[in-house]
Amino acid sequence: MTTALSPRLASATAGRVLRQLRHDHRTVAMMLVLPSALLGLLYLLWAEVPTPPGQPDTFDRVGLTMLGVFPFVVMFLVTSIAMLRERTSGTLERLLTTPLSRLDLLLGYGLAFGLAAALQAVVTVTIATTVYDLDVTGSLSLVVLIAVVDAALGVALGLLASAFARSEFQAVQLMPVVVLPQFFLCGLLVPRDQLTGWLQAVSDVLPLSYAVAALQEVGASAEATGTMWVDVGVVAGATLLALGLAAATLRRRTS
Repeated sequence: MTTALSPRLASATAGRVLRQLRHDHRTVAMMLVLPSALLGLLYLLWAEVPTPPGQPDTFDRVGLTMLGVFPFVVMFLVTSIAMLRERTSGTLERLLTTPLSRLDLLLGYGLAFGLAAALQAVVTVTIATTVYDLDVTGSLSLVVLIAVVDAALGVALGLLASAFARSEFQAVQLMPVVVLPQFFLCGLLVPRDQLTGWLQAVSDVLPLSYAVAALQEVGASAEATGTMWVDVGVVAGATLLALGLAAATLRRRTS
């Protein structure tokens, strides 16, 4: 088995994964429908709640950040289970006896689910701004970009988490371990600068914090800011790091 990266093999892997996704209607519905449905639930929750004078609408503030959180959670879950199925079915072991390297495999998965994430982001942002009347100060293209990068982070962390799970149930169990601490400390529930010292230090190393911060920048400014690009860069860097760690820890099969 070669360890060199082959764009051709990675692209072939991405094509195979996309063909599998096309026939898995429940997974497609989970990726494309679930984020918009959850966002709609939040819209209904705050539809009748009056907004204090001079304050931004609650749904506009929270709904915008959820455009990054929901894709992250959904793609983490879908990807970790998909990779685990490859390993438990023996498909992964057979693939790795070919010239396909671990990096080719994971990059192919990243490309396939990255494309799915892009479609997911476009669908969710479109529904949020039309059906739910979400008001965004900045560019919608930036919102889509951040949502895609955040979903790619979910893909990478899902691939990494799948290496430590032996069953689909264990993969689901890992979700609250990876997702909930980031959700609690990302600045959505309590502003990060109001966290106690050690909690703020933990928040500073969690990539979802920077995704939420980038979306908040878009929600507050009509133009892209340097801070926003730094935040996006941190999330992208964390994604590449997670993919590298996933390649290093990937097992051929579940013992």
